[in-house]
Amino acid sequence: MTTPFHHEPGAVPPPQCPAHNLDIGPGGLRRLHGPEAENNPAGLYDKLRAEHGTVAPVLLHGDVPAWLVLGHSENLHLTRTPSQFSRDSRRWRALQDGSVAPDHPLAPIFTWQPVCVFADGAKHERQRGAVTDSMERIDTRGVRRHINRFSNRLVNDFCEKGTADLVSQFAEHLPMMVMCAIFGMPEEYDERLVQAARDMTRGTETAVASNAHIVAVLTRLVERRRAEPAHDFASWLVEHPATMTDIEVVEHLRLILIAAYESTANLIANVLRMVLIDPRFRARLSGGHMTVPEAVEQTLWDEPPFTAVFGRWAVGDTELGGQQIKAGDALLVGIAPANTDPTVRPDLGADMGGNRAHLAFSGGPHECPGQDIGRAIADVGVDALLMRLPDLELGVGESELRWVGNIMSRHLVELPVKFAPSPQQKLDSDPLSVMARTPRPADAWEISSPARTVPEPRDETPGGEPAHAPGTVSRPTPPAGEPIPAGNPVPAPVATIPRQRRPAVPARLWQAVTRWWNGY
Repeated sequence: MTTPFHHEPGAVPPPQCPAHNLDIGPGGLRRLHGPEAENNPAGLYDKLRAEHGTVAPVLLHGDVPAWLVLGHSENLHLTRTPSQFSRDSRRWRALQDGSVAPDHPLAPIFTWQPVCVFADGAKHERQRGAVTDSMERIDTRGVRRHINRFSNRLVNDFCEKGTADLVSQFAEHLPMMVMCAIFGMPEEYDERLVQAARDMTRGTETAVASNAHIVAVLTRLVERRRAEPAHDFASWLVEHPATMTDIEVVEHLRLILIAAYESTANLIANVLRMVLIDPRFRARLSGGHMTVPEAVEQTLWDEPPFTAVFGRWAVGDTELGGQQIKAGDALLVGIAPANTDPTVRPDLGADMGGNRAHLAFSGGPHECPGQDIGRAIADVGVDALLMRLPDLELGVGESELRWVGNIMSRHLVELPVKFAPSPQQKLDSDPLSVMARTPRPADAWEISSPARTVPEPRDETPGGEPAHAPGTVSRPTPPAGEPIPAGNPVPAPVATIPRQRRPAVPARLWQAVTRWWNGY
């Protein structure tokens, strides 16, 4: 087994050394960037697994050392044990000793920011709570209507031509359109924002500038929402009781925007490619035996939108997968290799339908909180496209498809298709501006039991339930100026449950599911 990390980053190997190979760096360690990592990541993972086991030493840009975790169970331990593996990048020894410069190509990914993904413990809970609470306020049905509308708008742009590139004309634009609507900044959606979001995670020379453009857009949004709150995600973060600063809000919006955009754009492209190429998908979808959500889930196993997540940093000296990890070492969550770990998936051709044990959305306390939104964008978007263009065919040979990769993801450059030209579809003129859930009126609940009086339960603990506790009923208060009587000061309210007023439950349930699936 190779002894890792005994070289200085950037050291030049001696002449005629195998390390002169572009894919091999100092110390004989494999690079997680370059031709092999970009063109054949699965082959690279197999080599690393054969050489090192479930945890492998690798080199990042600039030949900076790190560990890539390949095993499924090892990745679960990595993500679920923040006491050993922190998300605070300031622990990175390479940063402390100056081996990694502030202008490193991966700086937009690892530079510490005041956001929940770089926090542990109480700070993480506070910031993550603001994000998850705000996401719960999103109207899922309203979002699906947005997705369906935007999908058809994009299809209208090319449906009459008979040919299209589903990456640049569909997959790269739909997630950004949806996220801009959710954030409350539809006017900011443009080609520059799309390309900046793509560029900043690639480790390019322009990644830092792309990041600056996105931060500027989000800073303007937060300033507007401080002055004029609205029913959108940005306003909910600004107003949340966690009292995040403007910088915290901007950085969380940036985090969510990039993670949601990059992962969902890749997911849509990967699902469409597999539907067009893999006989299992095309035959089963056309035969009605596989739904689009099932195709999405299979793709999350086979072609996860993020191949790896950087990173975790060792809190102290420890052991993982038989490797000795030193305090301050950097580790990457190996999503793609974990999904193909032979111990959990010995047959890569097996149908994984209904199995969500993949790590496509990471795991532990930092598991992606917006995964259901991402799934919805892919489900509704792909379904809308296939409904409009059911005769889609790949426009080039499968061997002609090309990918661009980096340490975090691998995405298609193009997905050319051909189809019978069809007319544009008239879109509903409804602006679909409302994204927030609307509280259901108290008398809107429908059940089959007759109306009856329900007494209010007594408090079981001193002080009763907090005002935000599930099931808490707000008590009426006396008019201003009136004294509050002792004992039981306010009579318990009487809740009346109305009787059922609509068709039988099975029929009504089926209608509701149909409307929900179609985004209405």
